[in-house]
Amino acid sequence: MSETPDFSDLTAPDLAAFEALAMAALETIPEPYRGAALRVLIRVEDFAAPDMLSDLEMEDPFELTGLYDGIPLTEKSVMDQPMGPDTIWLFRRPILDEWADRGNVSLGEMVAHVLVHELAHHFGWSDDDIARIDPWWE
Repeated sequence: MSETPDFSDLTAPDLAAFEALAMAALETIPEPYRGAALRVLIRVEDFAAPDMLSDLEMEDPFELTGLYDGIPLTEKSVMDQPMGPDTIWLFRRPILDEWADRGNVSLGEMVAHVLVHELAHHFGWSDDDIARIDPWWE
């Protein structure tokens, strides 16, 4: 009979750990996308701000794991006045919740999946484009 593992000293990964997972995932993005992906600001928060949820007509903060805030590359114009950097928001608590519900992927895979989905908005990728980078999309 196997011994029960001792998890008493484990803690949930903090915001910095999530950022490290996201940065590691960015490094795996294939060229020619990696360079442009590395120029997108990554922000990690526990939850989306109330105004973000309101803009998306969402009430439950656990429903939003990530958000792209910017103008997709396919829609940018030299005439656009940048309002700020293109930003991908990753929301730690909803990602942890979905990761726990799935139970069959690593946390790094879960963060990468959310990140790739948000990068798809930035690059204007099709579902086929996403599937080439993130097999979960298939």
